[in-house]
Amino acid sequence: MRSARARTGTSPTRSPRSCSDSRVELYGPLAEIANRWAEQLGTQTFPDTLDGLVEVCAAAGQHRPTPLLLRYWAGGYNCLHQDLYGEVAFPLQATIMLSAPDEDFTGGENVLVEQRPRAQSRPVVARLGRGQALLFPTRDRPVPGKRGPKRVAMRHGVSTVHSGERTTLGIIFHNAE
Repeated sequence: MRSARARTGTSPTRSPRSCSDSRVELYGPLAEIANRWAEQLGTQTFPDTLDGLVEVCAAAGQHRPTPLLLRYWAGGYNCLHQDLYGEVAFPLQATIMLSAPDEDFTGGENVLVEQRPRAQSRPVVARLGRGQALLFPTRDRPVPGKRGPKRVAMRHGVSTVHSGERTTLGIIFHNAE
């Protein structure tokens, strides 16, 4: 990846580890959270290792890894969505900011929207610095309710980039069909 700074003569930005290493390192601790959520929501649990999840995905016909290098230029954005690519969907994902806000780009904040039942949707805007990661729900998450945990749908996107180039690494743990 080359940042705007790299094009002006300084060193290109480099990720300290590979995407596949990051997926493996992050998966184990996130699987613990995912399995607590599954218990609260009464859904199927997930394997303890990324290799185990890849096997579950393969059994469901999902063979394509899904990590993404996402680039947005001035005027670019990403509508609110959920990264669902088949029957198997790991409930958490991550994005890692590779560009430097206010140096490489302006705008382009991460937008998360909680779609609460019988209530207005609630947005959250997250502005990451270079090298920072954001962990967030892929589809839904448990929240306390009067009769126990309830499922709340989540969507995510990116607000409009006003200037420059914004680059992130999206780490999605389940494979696509």
